[in-house]
Amino acid sequence: MTVANETVRLTGNLIIGSEEIRGDQGEFAAVDPRTGDTLEPSYGLGGAAEVERAAVLASEAFATYRQTDSETRAAFLDTIAEQIEALGDQLIDRVQAESGLPRARVESERARTTNQLRLFAAVVREGSWRRVRVDPAQPDRAPLPRPDIRQRSIPLGPVAVFGASNFPLAFSVAGGDTASALAAGCPVVVKAHEAHPGTSELVGRAIRAAVSAHDLPEGTFSLLYGTGPGLGTALVTDPRIKAVGFTGSRSAGLALVAAAAGRPEPIPVYAEMSSVNPVFLLPGALRERAGDIGRGYVASVTTGVGQLCTSPGLVFVHDGPDADTFVAAAAEALEQVPAAPMLTQGIRDGYDQGVQALAGHDQVAQVAAGGVDDSIACGGQARLFTTTGAAFLADRSLSQEVFGAASLVVRVRDDAELDQIIDALEGQLTAAVHASPDDYDRARELLAALELKAGRVLFNGWPTGVEVGHAMVHGGPFPATSAPATTSVGTRAIERFLRPVAYQDVPADLQPAEVRDDNPLDLWRRVDGQLGRH
Repeated sequence: MTVANETVRLTGNLIIGSEEIRGDQGEFAAVDPRTGDTLEPSYGLGGAAEVERAAVLASEAFATYRQTDSETRAAFLDTIAEQIEALGDQLIDRVQAESGLPRARVESERARTTNQLRLFAAVVREGSWRRVRVDPAQPDRAPLPRPDIRQRSIPLGPVAVFGASNFPLAFSVAGGDTASALAAGCPVVVKAHEAHPGTSELVGRAIRAAVSAHDLPEGTFSLLYGTGPGLGTALVTDPRIKAVGFTGSRSAGLALVAAAAGRPEPIPVYAEMSSVNPVFLLPGALRERAGDIGRGYVASVTTGVGQLCTSPGLVFVHDGPDADTFVAAAAEALEQVPAAPMLTQGIRDGYDQGVQALAGHDQVAQVAAGGVDDSIACGGQARLFTTTGAAFLADRSLSQEVFGAASLVVRVRDDAELDQIIDALEGQLTAAVHASPDDYDRARELLAALELKAGRVLFNGWPTGVEVGHAMVHGGPFPATSAPATTSVGTRAIERFLRPVAYQDVPADLQPAEVRDDNPLDLWRRVDGQLGRH
């Protein structure tokens, strides 16, 4: 079904169903952040007409696509993965050119992207995502009979997905939002991120090939290009779009949330936005391994030039000699980190503003800086800062995310001051605790507090690196996400694009297959409160 190593010609066109359209609302081109060179081809920008065409096709496709059987839908997801892999080095090379990411990272991200597509294919085949419940009728129940009630989950409808800047594959055109929406039975319209349009076109063509291979409606997938808020707002406010997946800045995410809420029919926006991923180093752990913790901290901060939503931007440590050892080890490690390209000039500019604000703060000290390389067009220099717990409590700006390889160590006076800080923290994607057995009483208190602040709580580890599996949560209280009851990574991500429907006293001949007494799909179901394959 796939042809390996066959070069795909990039066109710069929008992909709207089976059509290719050159956008006429201006044009742009990707820039290699390593060299500053403009990359061919240029991409035409779409507008309201292209949004409407894609949304109409998605709405028309929904009636058919939502009814696909499990094997058809799962095989479609498997084929997308195969088509992406068949792009070979062309995809790897284009991602590197548009992002500046090293080859090993890109290959790893490609594997993550295809693996999560196959994971959702397995979820679709297994079937428990349908959440079937059956309460059989009890006509003789007193004082009132119980009706026959049967429940299953159905897809919401067409979903708008916004590609992320920092994961050109795993959080982009065929990333987790797209994979989980397609698994749920929802057609997808993707707005590509302007930082990697060529990568987006290659992956978009892979998805379109899979749509064709399985004879699915053309509107099952479309890919649009647009810069600024115009096209994105038009997409979110189109009445045919029923949900939104987004990864990006807090300002952009909140703008989409507001636009979706202002519709005559408001829709959910699942936006991952902002997190500083605090780390708490307890005294026993520092006594035992302050140097190792310091080096591990820097490795996490500088992974991906700090351009990860799980980068540890804050570390809290009790002041004292062990804190000195930790900071010294971290500073020594960070000074050895060479400069590396950041994803875009815009991200580099935002990073520079953030580190300048920290460096200029009268209660903050810079303790280390990484290497500088003026030959890199968008080079990022790692930075390490320290402050006190009192200063941190006095100025909320110190708790804001700096997107890049910069982090702030906060030296607290005692447990009481740390508890005040935790109470004041915003919602986070992650929070981590480093502890020794001597710290477990205090660690137990922290874990209870931090589970209210973060979607993922780590113990003796670092937050960078998000495993894609059944138990993972990549979400958290606002402003980490706009929907804290959900996750964008892991198999529960499919739940965002489903809703439950109950069927009361529907004749057996008219019941959906999932809820019928004979269980023709052989699903795990909860029947009269009992879970089983019955």
